[in-house]
Amino acid sequence: MRLRVEFTTEPFDLEEAPAHALAAREVIETAALDAVDVGPFGNTAEGGAEGVLTAVDALLRRSLAAGATRISLQVNVLGDEGDDGDGGGRGDGEGDR
Repeated sequence: MRLRVEFTTEPFDLEEAPAHALAAREVIETAALDAVDVGPFGNTAEGGAEGVLTAVDALLRRSLAAGATRISLQVNVLGDEGDDGDGGGRGDGEGDR
């Protein structure tokens, strides 16, 4: 199973990246993941379920320890290549009716 995680940490600081944001970035950038995109307002990573779940656990623990007061995250199960994982089909060959 492949997963995609999107996350942000707070509080925001537009002047410089806070310690909790740097901790989250380090976790994601060093994790065993296939694709990582970090930015000032949101971060995304993809990979196998075990790698993503391990990274999410570390991200939560290290970001909270570094001062995060809120961490928002979303995890999506990715389907076949080219499928964005939105659940558009039923997966039983019958299609949507």
